[in-house]
Parts: sequence; structure tokens; C-alpha cells
Amino acid sequence: MKGAQFLDPATIAKISRLNLIARLVVEGFISGLHRSPYKGFSVEFTEHKEYTPGDDLKHLDWKVYGRTDRYYVKQYEEETNLKAYLLLDTSQSMGFSSASVSKLQYGCYLSACLSYLMTRQRDAVGLVTFDEDIRNHLPPRVGPRHLKYILHILDDLKPGKKTHISKVFHDFAEHIKRRGLVIILSDLFDEQEEVIKAIKHFRHKKHEVLVFHILDKNEITFPYTKIAEFRDMESGEWIIVDPQQIKDYYWAKFDAYIYNFRKECKEKGIDYVKVDTSTPLDFFLFSYLSKRAHLG
Repeated sequence: MKGAQFLDPATIAKISRLNLIARLVVEGFISGLHRSPYKGFSVEFTEHKEYTPGDDLKHLDWKVYGRTDRYYVKQYEEETNLKAYLLLDTSQSMGFSSASVSKLQYGCYLSACLSYLMTRQRDAVGLVTFDEDIRNHLPPRVGPRHLKYILHILDDLKPGKKTHISKVFHDFAEHIKRRGLVIILSDLFDEQEEVIKAIKHFRHKKHEVLVFHILDKNEITFPYTKIAEFRDMESGEWIIVDPQQIKDYYWAKFDAYIYNFRKECKEKGIDYVKVDTSTPLDFFLFSYLSKRAHLG
């Protein structure tokens, strides 16, 4: 299956028994897995919607097809699951790698595993990829067929253009009509104040927000010792730097940068997680999801 390499068996073996449980009140429920503003449990038919690729074929209404010669799917109250949106940054800076895995590749692996988990617990998951604009938008759906579409998109991703995170997030926050779970996977390399405002926009719309701040080990540790020429991956600008002269300044600025994201997210009830791409994915996911489940 195309894109199956993102679902490493060793990773799935460690995390498949864990559920990504939404901690805030979200619109929708499935068998009590998620806290919901709705009470009781209903399997009553509510409405039809036109069939789109990824919908479960068992819910096709053949009587309606016989009358209209068009495919429609029955929707039930029971199936108004949690809707999760994976927002994956594919800008040029995400292509950086000091080892074997780039930030974008790590984000793809992480997106695939989270999609697998949510599909397994029958939550609807969608995928949005972006740089300065939205490049792919696959609305949330449920089921293995839909997971296949997600993996297909992830399999074909390459670093794109410059970043404009705040514009994309503000636009998408206005686009989502139902409360759900927004999962951001990005290096967040843009104007920090504007990025924070845009992330808070999702919370203002009552979504739960989870930020995976994906960074390369060299961006975190700045291990360089010799004079070198550094290139901005998005602007193409080159600059000659003596790391020995700037490393203390770099570490101070970087620590302040991380601290500010963590502080601002915590104040708004946003789950912020710094991700080091040198950390094995299975170890990272197992540790994070175990901690999340423990916190409830």
C-alpha cells in the first residue's frame, strides 16, 4: 500500500493500545471515549450526504440511488465522532536535516501514526498541508479507505515554498465550523508573535489544540565550531558565521523562543510539545501518549 512505510511495525506495536483521548469538551462522541456536550447515545438516522471517496460503502442508500441515479450516504448520530485536523507544515525550512530524517519526513511519520490511531478508534481525521498557502486539504473522514488517501498524500510530499503560518491558520480557523482537535506539526519558523496569535485563534473557536514543534537536533544544540556559510532555506540568503562568537547568543535566543511558545500555549490550554527529530519516533510517541493518557 502506497505510503505504508510511514506505519513502521515496531512503532505501531508500541502505541496501538493507546488512544489519543481528547481532554477538552469536543463536539461529537464515540462510545464514551471522548467527553462530549451531548448526553446519551443515539444511533438514529439524521440525514443524507452525497458520497465522496473514503466514505464507508455499507452506508450507501440504494433506494435513493434508484430514484436519483446518484450516490448518497446515510449519516447517524452515533457516527458524529471527534473530528481531528492534522496541519502539516511543508515549507522549505521543513526540508532541513542534519542526519537521515528531515523535519518534514518526521512530520509525515508522526502524521501517519496519529492517523492510524484515530482511525483505529473510529475518529474522523483530516489532513491539511501548507507552506504560504494550503496545498492539500483532505476533510476528516472515518475508516481504513480514508487512511489510505492520507498515506497517499504523505507519500508524495516534498518541501514547498516560503512559510506564512499565521495567514494559513487564521484562514483555516474560520473555515472549520465544528469544534474538534487541531494538531499542528511544524517548525513554527515565522514571526513568533503572529504565529502565537494564529494558534490562539483555534482556541478562540473552542478547538482543542495540540502543537508538535518539530526541530532538528542541530537547531536545538547548535553544535557548530568552525566558521561556516549558512543559507536561509526559504529566502536563499547566505551569511558567513563564526559559531564560537555567536553560540551563547544563539542559545539564549533559542531558549527564550521555546520558553515563549511553551508559556503562551500553557496560558491558553494548548498542549505544546517540542519534538527533536533525533528521538526515535516509537519512543517519542509511546512516551507522549502514555503521559497524555495518564493526565487524562
